[in-house]
Amino acid sequence: MRERRAALEHRRAQEFEAFVAGAAGRLLHTATLLTGEPSGAPAPAAEELLTAALSRTYASWDRLRGEDPYDRTRQELAGHFARTAWRHRRPRGGLLDRLAPQERLILVLRLYEGVAEEQTAALLGLPVERVHALCLHAIAEMRSTGHDAGPRTVAS
Repeated sequence: MRERRAALEHRRAQEFEAFVAGAAGRLLHTATLLTGEPSGAPAPAAEELLTAALSRTYASWDRLRGEDPYDRTRQELAGHFARTAWRHRRPRGGLLDRLAPQERLILVLRLYEGVAEEQTAALLGLPVERVHALCLHAIAEMRSTGHDAGPRTVAS
């Protein structure tokens, strides 16, 4: 019985390691965009965010049953970021650090990850219209030339 359980645990660990080897780069880039840290530099907040998401995915690995582990990890990443967004308000010099955390999250999910507006709304517990408005506002903010504006707070 122990041998069978050990073999299952070993297979589980190998499957997860293969998933992480293939997806970790893109997921880390997503986490870096979310935290507002500069890409190419050490990103401790992004690494912490990704580690939390991957650990939750690993904990539920056996229950995925055909669900895409990348989608699950992205959901965990977004959920953990949304719960800890207050940590990511100060500017860090990254591409999206001018945006409020909620705008950053929506912009990354919609434009970088390609998540549909309806799915983004469901994931964040917001009306679709609110997600649409926040995404448009974030795009307009990124297109604006006023780089001196720091992150703002956006009410949900």
